[in-house]
Amino acid sequence: MGHVVSINVGLPADVAWRGKIVRTAVWKRPVSGRVMARRLNLDGDGQGDLEGHGGVHRAVMVYQLASYRYWEQVLSRSLSEYGMFGENLTIDGLPDDEVCIGDRYRIGGALFEVSQPRVTCYRVGIRMDEPRMPALLVSHRRPGFYFRVLEEGEIGAGDEIVLVEQGREKMTVAEVDGLLYLPGHPDDRLRRASSEPSLSPGWKQSFDAMLANTGKLQGNAGLTAVLPDVAWQGFRRLKVASVTRESDEVTSLLLAATEPPALAPPAAGSFVVLRIAPADGGTPLTRSYSLSNVGEEGMYRVSVKRGSGEGSRYIHDKVHAGDLIEVSAPRGTFHLQAGDQPMVFLSAGIGITPVLGMLHQLVADGGATNREVYWIHGARNGAEEVFAQEVRRLLGALPHVHTLVAYSQPRAEDRQGRDFDVSERISAATLQKLGVPVTAQFYLCGPAAFMTAMIAGLDSIGVASTNIHSETFGSEASITPGIAAAPTRPPHPPVGAQGHGPTVSFSRSGLSLPWSDSYESLLEFAEACDVPVRWSCRMGVCHTCETALIAGRVRYDPDPIDAPANGNVLICCARPENDIELDL
Repeated sequence: MGHVVSINVGLPADVAWRGKIVRTAVWKRPVSGRVMARRLNLDGDGQGDLEGHGGVHRAVMVYQLASYRYWEQVLSRSLSEYGMFGENLTIDGLPDDEVCIGDRYRIGGALFEVSQPRVTCYRVGIRMDEPRMPALLVSHRRPGFYFRVLEEGEIGAGDEIVLVEQGREKMTVAEVDGLLYLPGHPDDRLRRASSEPSLSPGWKQSFDAMLANTGKLQGNAGLTAVLPDVAWQGFRRLKVASVTRESDEVTSLLLAATEPPALAPPAAGSFVVLRIAPADGGTPLTRSYSLSNVGEEGMYRVSVKRGSGEGSRYIHDKVHAGDLIEVSAPRGTFHLQAGDQPMVFLSAGIGITPVLGMLHQLVADGGATNREVYWIHGARNGAEEVFAQEVRRLLGALPHVHTLVAYSQPRAEDRQGRDFDVSERISAATLQKLGVPVTAQFYLCGPAAFMTAMIAGLDSIGVASTNIHSETFGSEASITPGIAAAPTRPPHPPVGAQGHGPTVSFSRSGLSLPWSDSYESLLEFAEACDVPVRWSCRMGVCHTCETALIAGRVRYDPDPIDAPANGNVLICCARPENDIELDL
């Protein structure tokens, strides 16, 4: 059947890369003698990023000698050392288009099971000194695969690889890898892959998400959330129908169409981007704001807290009824989930706006839901609790409601039992005292400290991460796997000479700058500006970097392996063709 050519191990180490430090164990090197295969790895081996590598289902990485020879031809170079693809076992035999998920093999004293294809990432590109490698492994259908260790034991170079049992669905590594990453996702094959009992849970979840999206929306639901097409591309001029002072600090704008088509009802929890041209003719300001309604009477409402930024000050001081403002179509992934589980709305301060939109949606749907609704909101005091009367009216239209309003610093005139329920900051303990079930769907929005504490608190009381849905004001947290932590800086123009290309606007970061062709991609440009970004492969495979393209056009180089959702862009392999607006 085949045999082990080399056993390769390596421990995490810090590697300099593009001005950053990467913690990685991708430098695997051959070892002599026999090695113990353990449940989580081989003796002497480790993983630098346990989010993306390692664990029971990714204990031992396998790559084939035939693929080494193949890449020598494709890359026109010699591959003289085993372990160059980050593999623990270099083997002769078991090609990706023959070995199947669930196949079991006896090697030496250990028993292994094929659990999943390799999840390709940028670090194999670093090790190979070939940035394209993450995409090439997928597009050429030679990913390699992982073993799960069923029985621990010693293994060594030269050991025969003996097939003990075949996987139930007999789906090859190459086919399963292609089902997730390559275009074309046949339902029947997705169902077979998802039903393979030996496939790792993460891959099963991806295939289930793809099946749930069958025939519905463009995009790869197995890699990132896919959403309905946006109502319009770019910006549309809307009229400010009214300006309402909700409090000393919060102002609402009601926005209406001035010409057909009418504004379509947005998904509850959506946000829009406002583009405001200053009177002095300076660079337009772009800011993202959640909708605090669901388009009742054909109008969108944004509610803005006065802050230190130019955008909120302009809205509070300069915008009047009758003004025209450029507005993007509603977007976002913070939406109500289907099902019959209880719903818990958790907000603090101005974080009330998107969950208030969700409350409007429940009432607009007739209030007929039999789902339990928990409304939990925190404010400093009565002067800062906005929409209190509106919330009470909406909650009164729903049949099964539990409410709790917490003031952290109530005023003398605030009355417990009338204006608020408890004097404390909302925490997991607050939820437990209210009897909130941990099996509910949780919807969170508020200041960064509130969000961090609440998500950690929900985890501590046993709430599944898949049941926690959150919206972040400002930039989302970065995903930069393996990159060593460094002091964060606010977004800024890149160091060096300014570019002369199209304007790239980062709406969440409040930054608009001219593009420079010295950057390979929008991802690199964002990194140079310290704009928070998310990525993994950096070559158009994994979709971690998929971002809403609010306005403008891009060109790809290289082309993505599979297209992003309509209205989105993979910033890791894209450059601007004209002025663009990104949800970053």
